[in-house]
Amino acid sequence: MTHPNRTLCAILFLAAAALAPERAHAQALPKVATATPLEDLTTQERELLAVANDFSRRCAQTLERWIAAKEVTEEKLFNFLYYPVPQTSPTKYTTDWDRLSDRDILSIEESVLARSQAIVYAVMTDKNGYVPTHNQRYSLPLTGNGASDLVNNRTKRIYLDRAGVAAARNETPFLIQRYQRDTGETLTDLSVPLHVRGLRWGAVRIGYRPADAR
Repeated sequence: MTHPNRTLCAILFLAAAALAPERAHAQALPKVATATPLEDLTTQERELLAVANDFSRRCAQTLERWIAAKEVTEEKLFNFLYYPVPQTSPTKYTTDWDRLSDRDILSIEESVLARSQAIVYAVMTDKNGYVPTHNQRYSLPLTGNGASDLVNNRTKRIYLDRAGVAAARNETPFLIQRYQRDTGETLTDLSVPLHVRGLRWGAVRIGYRPADAR
């Protein structure tokens, strides 16, 4: 049974998250409109879009398998409740299912990351920008050094910057954005929606360094 205080914290967070786009501090600079014909994409963009579509498909199959195996209910997967982890900054959150993500989604993300040296990150996010499991390189143990942890432990965070919110909530087949991470690095982010049992759940995101400037 979920502790009422934890549920209250989760509900209060959702109310605050509704204002996230107005409060977000990072600037998302759209690079390619989602309506752009595929033939107008660069070779790198076309290749990564194919990778992202497969990434989304594999994640969706995994989440649906959890439901079918009764490891998590569909209700819990879609209730978007987050439980703050004490003494973390930026705040980290657990959920009723993030341990399953650590078990099964990590290997999928790592396989995407290994596809190209240009890929900086590959993550699954829910529609509120929550990343339950980040890549191994960004899930190093917390050290207490804020500057170091910001770069090296980015897992279980809710990304409320404009790029993160846009990627998580985009309804079109893909979104390509150029943005500055809170680490100061400027990257291109390609996201593709993720549907579970026909319902929009979130997205997958691939951050990469462009091979050619447009």
